[in-house]
Amino acid sequence: MTDTYAGSEYKKTMLKLRELLAELPPFCAEFFRGIEHETLVRSRYAYAIDFRTFFTFLIQEPEFSTDSIRSLTLPDLDRVTVSTVESYLSYISFYNDDANNEVLNGERAKKRKLSSLRALYKYFCKKEKLKTNAPSLVDLPVVRDKAIVRLEPDEVANLLDIVQEGEGLSETQKRYHKRTQVRDLAILTLFLGTGIRISELVGINMDDVNFSANEFTILRKGGKQDILVFGEEARAALLAYMLEREGISPQPGHEEALFLSLQNKRITVRAVENLVQKYARLATPLKKISPHKLRSTYGTMLYRETGDIYLVADVLGHKDVNTTRKHYAAVSEDRRRIAAKVIKLRED
Repeated sequence: MTDTYAGSEYKKTMLKLRELLAELPPFCAEFFRGIEHETLVRSRYAYAIDFRTFFTFLIQEPEFSTDSIRSLTLPDLDRVTVSTVESYLSYISFYNDDANNEVLNGERAKKRKLSSLRALYKYFCKKEKLKTNAPSLVDLPVVRDKAIVRLEPDEVANLLDIVQEGEGLSETQKRYHKRTQVRDLAILTLFLGTGIRISELVGINMDDVNFSANEFTILRKGGKQDILVFGEEARAALLAYMLEREGISPQPGHEEALFLSLQNKRITVRAVENLVQKYARLATPLKKISPHKLRSTYGTMLYRETGDIYLVADVLGHKDVNTTRKHYAAVSEDRRRIAAKVIKLRED
């Protein structure tokens, strides 16, 4: 399933990683070879970006001054101290990149970048090629949980009505809306009716959809195949789009894709993000809604209806139920309040 899409995404990311590796110290290639079979290529690429930022900082420090990050060695990493790492975390709070663009990093981003360094040091310490591990001695930044933004039932209905009718769109948007309305309604309905991830949605192929069982096959994070079941509303929206899709001639290489752009190519993640934001701004102007927020909305609705956190975790594809529980703790509190009210110890 979705071999063409998944394969093309893998190749693009792999090429970007190889280009980045040419800028990094040679020992990084050994690290990436060592973790290749236990990580996604997207994760390795994210590591590479973080390493470049750290090494760029490092060669500006007087004790590590050199012409390029390529010349850094493992003995140089052994000379990194806790103070060096702390200075780095302070530096990345706000700095100018190579293109002189201002870059701001909050605690969440700094935590990820420190975790990347820890992974690098842990690998080479395990190989006994490093004697010190300064990043492991620096506490990870505390990331405070953000309030989870999701749609209420009336907002869901309003959003779908806008997608269907196009009310509130500009005249230019309405011209495009005539061509994309059926597709857009199918996409929004799938987000809200199945909790699918955006990467999973854009990867769906025509043959992945099984209307006789109201289900479709997806590729989860990590490459695992899974099946999502959809209800009657999603079925109706998908059928309407499928009839339209069968009359479209896709561009070469995009014949299998279910959702197509106006250029008749597989729709991209960015295009889906833009169309969700376009409709959401009209439906809920005070909330910043993304595809992930629609996924959270589905999870909330499912948990409120079933009270089964394990079912929600399974349908959303969470590996750890504690991740699910963390995201829907507020809903749990709502249910506990209901429980507190239904128990009567004495008759009035």
